[in-house]
Amino acid sequence: MKTSSIKLGKNIKRIREQKKMSQGDICRALGFDRAQMSNIEGGKGNPTLATIEKIAQALGVESDELLRK
Repeated sequence: MKTSSIKLGKNIKRIREQKKMSQGDICRALGFDRAQMSNIEGGKGNPTLATIEKIAQALGVESDELLRK
């Protein structure tokens, strides 16, 4: 498991919770499966840059904010 994947997942979860959004909210906005989103947030997924961009859009942030260390 890469540290970058773990950090990405933590950033997504932190921003999502700050915006009072559930995983379900994000999944509905993106058409993602709940398990897929859970894996990404848990640092187990390996999302493509395009997926990271979509998540950032759904959260209303720039994708680089999700990738910050």
